[in-house]
Amino acid sequence: MAVFQAFQALRPVPEKAARIAALPYDAVNRKEAYQIGKDNPDSFLHIERAEIDFSSEVDAYEECVYKQAKENLQKMEEKGVLVKDSKKSFYIYELTRKEKTQTGIVGCSSIDDYENGIIKKHELTREDKERDRIRHMEACNANTSPVYLACNYPEELLVFLNSWKETHDAVYDFVAENKVRHRVWVIEDAEAVMKITEEFKKISSLYIADGHHRAASSVKVGLEKRKENPDYTGKEEFNYFLSVVFPEDQLTILPYHRIITDLNNLEEKAFIGSLKFNFELMLMPGFPCKPVEKHCMGMYTGGQWYHLKTWEDVYVNKDRVSQLDVSILQNKVLRPVLGIEDPRTDQRIRFVGGNVKLRKLQEIADETGGVAFVMYPTSMEELMEIAEEGSLMPPKSTWFEPKLLSGLFVHQLV
Repeated sequence: MAVFQAFQALRPVPEKAARIAALPYDAVNRKEAYQIGKDNPDSFLHIERAEIDFSSEVDAYEECVYKQAKENLQKMEEKGVLVKDSKKSFYIYELTRKEKTQTGIVGCSSIDDYENGIIKKHELTREDKERDRIRHMEACNANTSPVYLACNYPEELLVFLNSWKETHDAVYDFVAENKVRHRVWVIEDAEAVMKITEEFKKISSLYIADGHHRAASSVKVGLEKRKENPDYTGKEEFNYFLSVVFPEDQLTILPYHRIITDLNNLEEKAFIGSLKFNFELMLMPGFPCKPVEKHCMGMYTGGQWYHLKTWEDVYVNKDRVSQLDVSILQNKVLRPVLGIEDPRTDQRIRFVGGNVKLRKLQEIADETGGVAFVMYPTSMEELMEIAEEGSLMPPKSTWFEPKLLSGLFVHQLV
């Protein structure tokens, strides 16, 4: 039984929503964030990536950066561009990309559900990234961006959401620069809030789609605040973290491609020859290779594109994680041939989301004389099955598109 509760969001006034809303902190690099923030002083990146307010010499993890994030958040509230709702509410968040729409509910998930395995994860986290988000939450005393969750929605909840959208006006309705339309409705009616709360009690499992570091960090902050407040009742806001829950069958997963900066001191011919033990190789002259089915991948190196099809004996009768294409690549190529032992920490590997054009991968590989691998996307079914059995995928196995924007909802921990 999932616990999902309403909260009083700190959120933009309608006329500022489009300018404040920003891509999540981990979807842009520092240079990109700086340019966005320079052009838009209202951008929420001034809170999520406060290092953009400093020169490039200032490390992103300096204490002054977290202090700046706190001050920027306070200033937006003092100016009245972010206003806290007077009632505990749920929020409908709809995203439309290329004529495909997904509709979720924004609320707060329980840190106990995370600890007890009702909220299920499928990836390991990195301690340095967790620590960054912990320091950010502690400074701001808030969850500034949501964890992206998915589940099997009860039919009654789907009907309710569609009915609410049809009979109520959206408080936000704008198209972002990437042509994704974002719409938000507020549900503050007490009876409706209770209905949603009760519907979530029918849900046995919630699955983290994106935001493993935000979830883990939120839980650690909440547990620490419990220690600081030994008389806590469990109703305090720090017992919950900001989430958006979508129906799993509405989500779109794109692949997460890999680029290795070099061939691990191998000659190109020797490297390609090593692949023939596990893959059928086909030269694809003149154009990028995008795989169209599972157990296939594209590869670019030395000015040539190749199609790689995994031999059946590599994945047949293997466990679910070992059958993933990202696992096959890691276990048969990246580790034994290219020397990438831990893709979470190795500086020679770069992960590129599936929304990037394949020609861009080619350019990046050419810059260092390395190799690019174009992956076939992991399915939502695979994600849920692996999470359900308590197993873990390799890092960066999924890229969900469109991205949820930060700044539309802030959950204060007091």
